[in-house]
Amino acid sequence: MEEELSDRGNRIIPSLKKNLLAQRLLQWSQAGEVPYGAIQKAATEFGVSRKTSQRIWAEAKVQIHSGVPVNIKGRVKGYEHKDKFQLDAGKVRELSVLERSNIRKLASKLDVSKSTVGRFVKQNQLRPHTNAIKPLLSASNKVARMRWGLSHIQPLIVNGMLKYHPMHNVVHIDEKWFYMTKTSDRYYLLPDENEPYRSCKSKRFITKVMFMCAVCRPHFAENGEVIFDGKIGIFPFTTMEPAKRRSKNRPRGTLETKPIQSVNKEVMRECLIQKIIPAIKAKWPENISKEIFIQQDNAKPHIHHNDADFLSVASTDGFQFHIRCQPPQSPDCNVLDLGYFRAIQSLQDDKVAKGVDDLLRNVHSSFDELSPYTLNNVFLTLQGCLTEILKVQGGNDYKTPHMNKERLTRIGTLPVTLEVEEGVVKAAVAYLQQPEHDVSTNYDISGVTEAVGF
Repeated sequence: MEEELSDRGNRIIPSLKKNLLAQRLLQWSQAGEVPYGAIQKAATEFGVSRKTSQRIWAEAKVQIHSGVPVNIKGRVKGYEHKDKFQLDAGKVRELSVLERSNIRKLASKLDVSKSTVGRFVKQNQLRPHTNAIKPLLSASNKVARMRWGLSHIQPLIVNGMLKYHPMHNVVHIDEKWFYMTKTSDRYYLLPDENEPYRSCKSKRFITKVMFMCAVCRPHFAENGEVIFDGKIGIFPFTTMEPAKRRSKNRPRGTLETKPIQSVNKEVMRECLIQKIIPAIKAKWPENISKEIFIQQDNAKPHIHHNDADFLSVASTDGFQFHIRCQPPQSPDCNVLDLGYFRAIQSLQDDKVAKGVDDLLRNVHSSFDELSPYTLNNVFLTLQGCLTEILKVQGGNDYKTPHMNKERLTRIGTLPVTLEVEEGVVKAAVAYLQQPEHDVSTNYDISGVTEAVGF
């Protein structure tokens, strides 16, 4: 308290300190007078001179005799512009979002300076917003998304709430391009540092490698110990080819890692059967169901659930594998697209790569560095997104829900599965019961339909 209130030597005394000093003297006063030594005692306590303490008490006494509450105001006031610009909200609403895409444009349209617009932003009269384009959904896409969300809900109502399945036996797979470097990047440099120089032969053809990633939900013990981290693996689509020409770095014929630029169905099938399924078998814990659902999107190179080569290994070593496709145009239904790829990318961007081998090493190390708790959080975010999909009747015009998972983890109250209100489920089922929304899908919702009385 003394450190906050003591600023001896500072000529400007805040109003808060003056009022606290006046209140302390009022506590000691009797019949409007303070005892001997109180003025000096208050001055010492609040770090001001005796003369200042005496002047504050005199001003307080005047307010007491006038019958008004004691409120000592500071003498120094900030300069206020009499003609300060006020934000014209109506004029802002008349502008299209493209006309206010940056401060310079908005300042020009409002006929004010850029600093004035910046002041509006600091005062929260305007808020910056980054907008990402989303997939266009047809009516059948929306119905499929709703059925997909309902198929993940357990058909059991407790206190008007239903819960999602834990999703421990669902493996999400997806592919992503990882680039050697970004076309444009931002750095924070010291004033005497030189700007980094980056170059490549063509900005349109930066070296890149496609990876197939496979993850499932981590499994934790009751004490929070990680039993299974959920990271099946991340597999690059590369091949080893002998160098056709000699260079200063290696002789002719040296095997080099080359990215596969055309990833077709045969390449996808080989990756799934030869890499992903063996990795699942090697890492799968004993206490989780061995009936495993491999979830993929609807990309053309992906194999179908009835692929002959896949079926030949689908029921081996005590495992039962199934392939199922998420709804079309629905990256928000896959944990990799929903946030896990972004987490890997953020770590990979911090690592320097001078060749394909460095890029592979950086991506693998970034994948290994991510905490299983991060992956578990994305699965909970997925369940929250499924609830939002039901609320907006299958659309994607919703904000990604946040529940402060880091804080809930610290206090030990992070739920295993999220709950959804019975009314939300009933409204979704009633919407799908309408004849015009009868779209045939492989997503079974019969259990949930019966649970809510349809």
